[in-house]
Amino acid sequence: MSLWRIAPSVYLPALLYGIGQGAIAPVVALSARDLGASFAVAGLVVAAAGVGQVIGDIPAGSLTTKIGERRAMLLATGLVSVALVACLLVPTVWGLAIAIAATGIAASVWGLARQAYLSEAIPLQLRARALSTLGGVQRIGSFIGPFLGALAMRFLGTDGAYWVHLVAAVLACGVLLSLPDLESVRRKRLARPVAVQSTRSVIREHLPVLRTLGVGALLVGAIRASRQVVIPLWAEHIGLDPQTISLIFGISGAVDMLLFYPAGSVMDRFGRKWVAVPSMTVLGLAHLLLPLTHTAGALTAVALLMGLGNGLGAGIIMTLGADASPPVGRAQFLGAFRLFADTGNAGGPFLLSAVTALTALGPAILVMGLTGWAAALAMNRWIPPRPHPHPTTPD
Repeated sequence: MSLWRIAPSVYLPALLYGIGQGAIAPVVALSARDLGASFAVAGLVVAAAGVGQVIGDIPAGSLTTKIGERRAMLLATGLVSVALVACLLVPTVWGLAIAIAATGIAASVWGLARQAYLSEAIPLQLRARALSTLGGVQRIGSFIGPFLGALAMRFLGTDGAYWVHLVAAVLACGVLLSLPDLESVRRKRLARPVAVQSTRSVIREHLPVLRTLGVGALLVGAIRASRQVVIPLWAEHIGLDPQTISLIFGISGAVDMLLFYPAGSVMDRFGRKWVAVPSMTVLGLAHLLLPLTHTAGALTAVALLMGLGNGLGAGIIMTLGADASPPVGRAQFLGAFRLFADTGNAGGPFLLSAVTALTALGPAILVMGLTGWAAALAMNRWIPPRPHPHPTTPD
């Protein structure tokens, strides 16, 4: 199956879903505050999405194995729609937290199913470009979402952002119905029926990969999540106003957005290390330089460097997971592999907060920079020179 044949039905839903996620990202804390939450509790409500994603990773793999990738994506889109309606209606903070956690679970199922779908449907020689484009489309959607959410909020208040996500989810569901099903492709490709393995047996069989490359994915997730926190915190620390901070963050995100296809092309042509190691090295270096900045211009330069480092690694975790995944039990393996990366995404900001509480913000940012370099070393050590195609990988 060629990339161009399924591109609209894969990437358009991803764009729509990304727009929805971007639309609600800035307003979850505000919704919690409107319901009477303290700043600390509002932060926990925001974190509920990440917790839901971690909780959902392993079950998402089992679900996708049982019902197939397309049905899993449709189910996840239905779940997020229900959760968004709850966000609009719940009268309590903890009800909102549960609804936001449900959006995280839905995002886990959605993300794993679309990754498994492309891993199965796209030839190995195009895999990195397909998955990095998927990551890039998601970034574009997250970039557009806050602007559409702001427009809707002019007329509907804070609820407008949730309506943007809800409409985007419904549209994505409609597009997903046109997605070709892979079950017939599998039946033709596999010479004989293969018994479905349990999730536990898949994890046990591939534990050597998970405890090495999976740990590398955890470190990558931590440094990437840190980037989204340290730029605004350090900008506030040096006295910049919110408008300037938003502008700097947006410029960094724009650089990040533009690099996804070149990154995938390099991975397909030269190997995964050529992207993973430089990406983490640059991202770690940018963290180490950040505490040395004391002006808006210097901070902007470092933020651009962070965007460059993060953009270089677009799709790297999805590609590495796809490379390591077996033809039988693929979704279950991907669920376990994504658990490491999502744990890093959730844990990075907590590590930053813990070190800041013990020392100060500057040393905490330096620790995260060293985490980035540790990720570069892990990727250099454990990524194989070339992905090894399985016998049942499509040509």
